[in-house]
Amino acid sequence: MDKQRKTELAEIARRVRVGIIEAVYSAQSGHPGGSLSIADVLTYLYFEEMNVDPAKQDDPNRDRFVLSKGHCAPGLYSVLAQRGYIPVEDLKTFRKTTSYLQGHPDRKHTPGVEMTSGSLGQGVSVAAGMALAAKIDNADRRVYAILGDGESEEGQVWEAAMFAGHYHLDNLCFILDLNGLQIDGSLDQVMDPRPHDEKFRAFGWNVITVNAHDFDELEAAFKAARACKGKPTIIIQNSVKGKGVSFMENDCGWHGKAPNTEQYEIAMKDLGER
Repeated sequence: MDKQRKTELAEIARRVRVGIIEAVYSAQSGHPGGSLSIADVLTYLYFEEMNVDPAKQDDPNRDRFVLSKGHCAPGLYSVLAQRGYIPVEDLKTFRKTTSYLQGHPDRKHTPGVEMTSGSLGQGVSVAAGMALAAKIDNADRRVYAILGDGESEEGQVWEAAMFAGHYHLDNLCFILDLNGLQIDGSLDQVMDPRPHDEKFRAFGWNVITVNAHDFDELEAAFKAARACKGKPTIIIQNSVKGKGVSFMENDCGWHGKAPNTEQYEIAMKDLGER
């Protein structure tokens, strides 16, 4: 990837992170940590990888994206705003009773949302079904789903892995956000589901590991996923929970709480808004 494009994507990702903080601060609730850790891959998906267009939201040939870890809706809403699906200013209405931006994505009310999600494990299962439907339709569309590392403790995730491997869904790409933290602590303290790579390979998957915050590595990974035939791909991205906000990074306490006014100002400074 050339230097100029990386600079452009980095700026979009910065604005996505700003939107995440604006949304959670305005609501005084939400999940900033895991939203921040996926800001770069969301940026790459919506601005480089996926065939999507906010002006053609009903195009049957569009690619599909499922946020399986639906509590990280601030990240999805923020990238949808940057891509032109919703107004950026609406992020400040997040979780308000009159807002269409609910605490978890709702496909009935939010432009660009392909699946109502939040119950962990269900998103990747539906994504696998979407990929099989595309195969049955003989369509070229691809399906992407982001799941959390804590979410991978759900048995339904492994049922989806078995299903996708069995049906050789090479149009399906999971992105596992491996930040090492979940709501109650680190994976090794709570319930360690690793090694993910060996487990997915056992189900017949193509496995790629990347630095979640390096656009060159993301580009190479998604190109390799497209080139892989006969099996689904999982991109395991090693990420930093709370990436970009100094006091949130690598702190599981920021899994599901909002910054106060002083912390909000620090976050905005960290993200280049002050």
